[in-house]
Amino acid sequence: MRGFVIRAAIVALGLYVASAIVPGVEIRSGGALIAAAVLLAVVNAILRPVLILLTLPITLLTLGLFLLVINGLMIELVSALLPSGFHVASLGPAILASIIVSITGWLVNGFIGNDGRVEMITVRRY
Repeated sequence: MRGFVIRAAIVALGLYVASAIVPGVEIRSGGALIAAAVLLAVVNAILRPVLILLTLPITLLTLGLFLLVINGLMIELVSALLPSGFHVASLGPAILASIIVSITGWLVNGFIGNDGRVEMITVRRY
């Protein structure tokens, strides 16, 4: 549970950065940000694997670039499910936001282990 909460916080950070950088992505309140992050984590856990499996031929044909469209569609779905506080204008900003969320998650997840604890790597010189 702790790992899910930390990862949802990382997604929330990515969505916040995306809303600050990408025109067309708007978050109106902190509660909407938290709700969007949790809903995006749930949608990515349940629906995204099914879509990846169903679109495997086109994903292979595009050498994986179609995954950007799938990630953008997940953000647009969250925007449609949360109409009051989280808004994405179209698929273009959603794809850009998904790239920013992915990069933010990739950078931060490098410091967090599977159990949700912060990991530190120490290098000893002899």
